[in-house]
Amino acid sequence: MTRLLEFTLNGRDRADAVADNILLLDFLREKIGLTGTKTGCDGGECGACTVLIDDRPALSCLTLAATVRGKRVDTIESLGHDGQLSAVQRGFHEKLGSQCGYCTPGFIMASAGLLRKNPNPSEAEILEALGSNICRCTGYVKIIEAVQYAATLNAQGVSP
Repeated sequence: MTRLLEFTLNGRDRADAVADNILLLDFLREKIGLTGTKTGCDGGECGACTVLIDDRPALSCLTLAATVRGKRVDTIESLGHDGQLSAVQRGFHEKLGSQCGYCTPGFIMASAGLLRKNPNPSEAEILEALGSNICRCTGYVKIIEAVQYAATLNAQGVSP
């Protein structure tokens, strides 16, 4: 069955016909063309597909698109404005928080969700917030440093 899905995507209202069984990940990548959200494990174990739904991190590979009706969805493409990186993007860039980069959009979105809720997280809170994300390249130290730096930038007025 197909239904009308009305929601806000990256700050813009949308209305799309969607099948009941399409995953949010597939809808974003295949129907809309937003390929920043990555397909990883397809089972909710790696976090590469993390998006924000009403500012809360969610795994788009486990979320049916139809369930975001009336909600706000933010993808990696929503961050940064007028050519300026967001605080989290700058943190990952300046503190070398990514290596191959495949998992980076998911980490950035999970980090942005954390900083929107808690602008000054402890290291333990960062670790907990990023617990659903896996990186096969790093030792996570640079990722934690990137989020800590992003929190500092956020305190200076740079949006997460």
